Amino acid sequence: QVQLVESGGGLAQAGGSLRLSCAASGRTFSRRAMGWFRQTPGKEREFVAVISGNGDARNFADSVKGRFTISRDDVKNTVYLQMNSLKPEDTAIYYCAANGLSRVVSTYDYWGQGTQVTVSS
Repeated sequence: QVQLVESGGGLAQAGGSLRLSCAASGRTFSRRAMGWFRQTPGKEREFVAVISGNGDARNFADSVKGRFTISRDDVKNTVYLQMNSLKPEDTAIYYCAANGLSRVVSTYDYWGQGTQVTVSS
């Protein structure tokens, strides 16, 4: 059974940093795109960042570009989202996803349960 488990969420002050991790088990995604998405109550899940299967290509939402980075460790079967210069509007539940196509939510086959990130002003 495939599982994606996010960790690293929590409370941060504006301007602070958090690092999210997503550990995959049940299969390897070493040649598959891995992405991060986020969602707030009443809104649709939105794209945050994606990293290609070989790690050479990364893409970010305009709202996080220059502040967030994404990386992967295929030995550990883990993908990371480093979030710097956090803003209150980054507050959301963050989801890890695997085996999808770039920014498109509906193309991802596997999802984690989500981790809450709250940024106070």
